[in-house]
Amino acid sequence: MPTASLSRVFWFLLFSLLALSSAHAGVLKGKVTDEKGEGMGFATVYIKGTTIGSTTNEQGNYQLTVDPGTYTVVFQYVGYKSQSRTVDIKDTTEPVVLNVQLEQDVYSIGEVRISGDGKDPAYSIMRQAIAKRDYHLKEVEAYSAQVYIKGLQRLINVPKRVLGIMKVPAGLKPGIIYLSESVSELHFKQPNKMRERMISSKVSGNSKAFSFNNASDFSINFYKSLIKANGINERGFISPVAGNALLFYNYELMGSAQNNGNLVHRIKVTPKRRHDPVFTGYIYIVDDSYRIHSLNLFVTKAQQIEFVDTLRITQQFTPAPGNVWVLQSQKFTFDVEGYGFKGNGYFTAVYSKYRVQPASFVKPPAPAPTVAAPVAEPEKPIAVVVPVPEKKPKRQSRDKKDQVPANGVPDDAFFKKKEVLAIEENSNKRDSAYWDEIRPVPLTEEEVSDYHEKDSIQVVKESKPYKDSLDRKNNKLSLADVFLAGYSYRNSFERTAYTVEPITRIWQYNTVEGLVANLRLGYSKRFEDGRNYSITPTVRYGFKNEKFNAKIAAGYQYNLIKRQSIGMEAGRFVSQFNAQDPITPFINTVYTLLAEENWQKLYQRDYLRLWHQRELVNGLQATFMVDYAQRRMLFNTTDYTWRDRPHKEFTPNEPVNAEVASTAFSEHEALTVSLALSYKPGQEYILRPDRKINLGSKWPTFTAQYRKGVSGVLSSDVDYDLVTLGVRDELRLGLLGTSNYSVNLGTFWRKKQMYFMDFKHFEGNRTLLSGDFSGFQLLDYYRYSTQSTYLEAHYSHHFNGFILNKVPLLRKLKWQEVGSINYLHTDAAGHYLELGVGVEHLFKVLRVDFFTGFQEKEKVSSGIRVGFGF
Repeated sequence: MPTASLSRVFWFLLFSLLALSSAHAGVLKGKVTDEKGEGMGFATVYIKGTTIGSTTNEQGNYQLTVDPGTYTVVFQYVGYKSQSRTVDIKDTTEPVVLNVQLEQDVYSIGEVRISGDGKDPAYSIMRQAIAKRDYHLKEVEAYSAQVYIKGLQRLINVPKRVLGIMKVPAGLKPGIIYLSESVSELHFKQPNKMRERMISSKVSGNSKAFSFNNASDFSINFYKSLIKANGINERGFISPVAGNALLFYNYELMGSAQNNGNLVHRIKVTPKRRHDPVFTGYIYIVDDSYRIHSLNLFVTKAQQIEFVDTLRITQQFTPAPGNVWVLQSQKFTFDVEGYGFKGNGYFTAVYSKYRVQPASFVKPPAPAPTVAAPVAEPEKPIAVVVPVPEKKPKRQSRDKKDQVPANGVPDDAFFKKKEVLAIEENSNKRDSAYWDEIRPVPLTEEEVSDYHEKDSIQVVKESKPYKDSLDRKNNKLSLADVFLAGYSYRNSFERTAYTVEPITRIWQYNTVEGLVANLRLGYSKRFEDGRNYSITPTVRYGFKNEKFNAKIAAGYQYNLIKRQSIGMEAGRFVSQFNAQDPITPFINTVYTLLAEENWQKLYQRDYLRLWHQRELVNGLQATFMVDYAQRRMLFNTTDYTWRDRPHKEFTPNEPVNAEVASTAFSEHEALTVSLALSYKPGQEYILRPDRKINLGSKWPTFTAQYRKGVSGVLSSDVDYDLVTLGVRDELRLGLLGTSNYSVNLGTFWRKKQMYFMDFKHFEGNRTLLSGDFSGFQLLDYYRYSTQSTYLEAHYSHHFNGFILNKVPLLRKLKWQEVGSINYLHTDAAGHYLELGVGVEHLFKVLRVDFFTGFQEKEKVSSGIRVGFGF
């Protein structure tokens, strides 16, 4: 028999066996209600002695799939008495229905000794919990688990425009905007190594999408002192059991009660100061072991959170084999409001199929009692899914580093790969029968309706007539588009877009060309697999010098896994001597017409530029560029201004520099090649079937660049070598805020023939407005440009409200303080230093800083800078 036939027979037999085994699985379902008979959403349901469990949905319904046998089922809800029921699961297709009504737990103060110092006994309990925090944080050396996550987000109110400017897409309406489920394999090893493999993904209304419900993002550990909440609060929140928690929390013992053989203390936690980054709510502590049994905590806008009114976190822990406890279920609920939007939602996570390796210092469990007691059968997988074998892309292959040891617990070798999350290629192809079997949390009526409605009209929404109808609404032109944002005409069905810049960028003014019409058009095309390309032609005409210029740029991103792209740019155009364009045309226009300052210095170039970019290995990005240009001087042709200032006149179109007497140059040709490398060691990443998403690491980013002026090729006149080295990073310092720094060192090894545009230029600023606070704010644009060795450093610290949050009147405004240091050393500049202090988040989006400049310890300048600071 041919090998292919043998393979088909093997898989047929295997599927038959799996089908037979799954036919023997039973279903346990029911509803959990409170004393009033109302459904209890997100109550915990689990099989005692195993890690098989679930939570109820918003209506209180639950469902478990288990093998036939006798089980003890435990029902829990934070603040309620837990209940245990014994149930027999038969070999039948009919589900076993078990409804349970929970009663509020009666917590008695009498079971706890009142402390002699008159303080609430909760403080004594919490001191013990804090003392054992590090033990509980490290008691599990490693584990593997299966995680089911369901996320839902609703919009209650949708504005027509954001900030009165940006149009809200026509398809965005009140109702459920995001409903998704996912099943992942999560692996963890101390101290903070984590890898995830998403095996199932479902997004309502989009069968091609992959869920954003990453299990690793939901791993909130309250044994850590600081709970990070990126996107919600920049400082994070202090845990009620943090090492310094007694400085931030008030504790009150609300009572104690027996729960599954454990004495559990219910402790109310409240902030000592209302606006501190801390939680409010209840935490439940197990007596003797002083571990967290469960918690129900929330934060509000008083804790300086952004765009969220209230965020609530609920966690439930359960004992696991090995005398340790593990997280069984977790829920986040939130109310959102900002920029006219209002909504709410939740994410719920259920953890099961644990394989746990306790730390070496954890004592083994006590011997089992001699008297037989009913226990659950050993845990068995809820479902086994074996896809039909197919040829996988090479990037999805699982090498030895991807293999989890036979005991299911990851070892060190497993975590050498920096892949935080890998999404299986066919994870979004599971059918409804699969989800009905594996889903531990039943869908609510609202969710069933949303799936049915959106999935049934998905074909309609992807059709050309439907997308055209939305485009007709979204493509309407407005005054904001004309003057501020620019206009985009999109064809959603073809995945194309045409763009044109606003009038404020089309019409410009400078002393070289006079009034300028600069029309930049854009065309982009995106393919279904994520590949995309863009073509951008620009035409320019100066009415005073009567010169026409034009250029075209194009780019193609063709491999999103290896992050490969190519591009070109060619034409005849004007350029600033600093190719980074330190002053924008709009700001230059305003200052030229109103303040008689022409800081923008231009020259003409006829050029062709080619570049290629790709990731060589994980974390190492390379960009290769070739540029050939014919370069000519330009001169002022007008001195017109709206406000003529006495004793002041425009400067020539020739930058003033401290290293050379004149920056003027004769017409010449220049061929330059450059190679830029950027490397972030230990870079973690997410691997989706269609792309690779790079994340961060504990290491900074190192950069290196080599640029060479090539002489004698294509009549090129330049001949020099420039080498630069740099390092940059972001440092998260917890409650103290976030620091950003960058240091760059460069030198010209040889400079046989150079022109001023080949110098190293620095990002200066002479205007009130700052487009980028990461550069110099008072430095002249070209005075200290150099052809020698230089050292440049920038440091800024965002306190994230650490100081202003303590000022009663200011903390309501949610302003945040920031400090900056900028340093430059060249032979001509000597030691140049800028010190700045400022406030950001003004009106949520603005930042204002005051800077002072020093040169060789002497004050040389000062000024206010205004820009964006979110």
